[in-house]
Amino acid sequence: MKLHLLKSKIHNAIVTSGDLEYEGSITIDSELLDMVEMIPNEKVLVVNNNNGERFETYIIKGVHGSRVIQLNGAAARCALPGDEIIIMTFAIMDAEEARAHKPMVLIVDRENNPKRRHRVGEEDEQLG
Repeated sequence: MKLHLLKSKIHNAIVTSGDLEYEGSITIDSELLDMVEMIPNEKVLVVNNNNGERFETYIIKGVHGSRVIQLNGAAARCALPGDEIIIMTFAIMDAEEARAHKPMVLIVDRENNPKRRHRVGEEDEQLG
């Protein structure tokens, strides 16, 4: 049996912009991606804390240190600049792997600066 588990998430990210003309995706600062072990083209589930909207898309690598969280294409209609979102990735594992797995969580501030990072069940690493 295979299970779908949370792999990583960026919590409380703020949407910085949107581009309806782009074909689709979410652009995320590459520094944030590295900190939370996400990669370009990886599928993400995005939850908008302001309106409850949930949608799936894929990651595009943004400029390192830019703090960009840009929704592109149809996704740009699901959240406005200034909305707070949670960005999550998932992994498929067998039951044995799943029992040992600890997702990586990155908490950011209102400017998308990293504040804390931790694996679920472990102590926070203070970042800012």
